Amino acid sequence: MALINPHINFNGNAEEAFNFYKSVFGGEFSLIIRFKDMSSPENPVSESEANKIMHIALPIGKNTLLANDVPEILGKVNENENRSKICVHAESREEADKLFNGLSVDGNIECPIADSPWGSYFGMFRDKYGIEWIVDFDAKYN
Repeated sequence: MALINPHINFNGNAEEAFNFYKSVFGGEFSLIIRFKDMSSPENPVSESEANKIMHIALPIGKNTLLANDVPEILGKVNENENRSKICVHAESREEADKLFNGLSVDGNIECPIADSPWGSYFGMFRDKYGIEWIVDFDAKYN
């Protein structure tokens, strides 16, 4: 079965966001590459972008959450648009509660986590970084 590995664009705060996600999910980053790591005489990196994230990866179960900071030359990502929606399928109601309550801190809850009409335990929110999340637990799939 294929795995879905969401990739998110940030406006210079990818590392901050990923440290927050790591504090909720646990684990360690499998890769961090900064723009300065890819700098060369042919492709110099400005001082203002040197420490920004070119690529970061956080394994979560069998999947990996990926991200980067958008280089200034490409403009800003509109953080008020739907630039992504990440669906996390929890293995228990307790795990769903832990993830929902942890990730939604200082965010905007769109749908509180509760039993849904279609039979799963479901909630939706936008986290404090503007990323939209769905947390879902369905016993028939575990």
